[in-house]
Amino acid sequence: MSERPRFPARLTNPAPPAGRSAFAIKNVANGPGAAWGGDPLRSKNQAMPQASSGWGLDSGAVRLRMVQKLAAQGVQAPAVLEAMGAVERHRFVDSGLVNQAYEDTSLPIGLGQTISKPSVVARMLELLLGAEGAQHGRLGRVLEIGTGCGYQAAVLARIAREVYSIERLRGLHDKARENLRPLRLPNVHLLFGDGMAGYAKGAPYAGIIAAAGGEALPQAWCAQLALGGRLVAPMAMQGGRQALVVVDQTRHGLKQSVLEDVRFVPLKSGIA
Repeated sequence: MSERPRFPARLTNPAPPAGRSAFAIKNVANGPGAAWGGDPLRSKNQAMPQASSGWGLDSGAVRLRMVQKLAAQGVQAPAVLEAMGAVERHRFVDSGLVNQAYEDTSLPIGLGQTISKPSVVARMLELLLGAEGAQHGRLGRVLEIGTGCGYQAAVLARIAREVYSIERLRGLHDKARENLRPLRLPNVHLLFGDGMAGYAKGAPYAGIIAAAGGEALPQAWCAQLALGGRLVAPMAMQGGRQALVVVDQTRHGLKQSVLEDVRFVPLKSGIA
């Protein structure tokens, strides 16, 4: 078996395409009094965000308010809501945009790319957790296509055993590495390479999630899904719109479902 890459990793020759949280989160969707805690991925050496008093951007209260809105919008998975509440989104956006960090909006992160809305991140992660292979609100190995600024990888690290995140733009790969370094997440591996090729050395994956959409899903992604695994990605549809697509790897082959409209940056090949 080949050795797993260590954080951070680089794909020099990508294959061609073929513990308890700092605060309890009240589940407003299920009524008052429902709460959960726990942090199964936290290690004794892992530096995780800590809630502080008041309403500053580094306070748990600000993130809790965002999570309550997500729950009110229909996000129900406790693991997803807790992960969204634990990761400090303002640390992943430019300084001039930090006051918008906890609004439900996408924000520019440079090089023509964006950080997705919190509601979109939560929705896609909840869909991943609905896969047949997910157990007890946890995922096994996950591949993220499009690291961006590293925010979604940090959230994924709290619901997945292992995260491989690949970025084709060197500037964003470096930015994500700097953003994630203080968190010291031992289960996150950053890769620089062509995301359309996936990452065969880490396959098979319990989940694959993409932050860019094309006219078709690359065959490499589907081939790297484990039995019972799930792929969640945007895809171009007729009329110029995009929609979320879910692909499940079943015993009888691939099963595809088309869900709601979304808006993501275009999926591109190569590195830059």
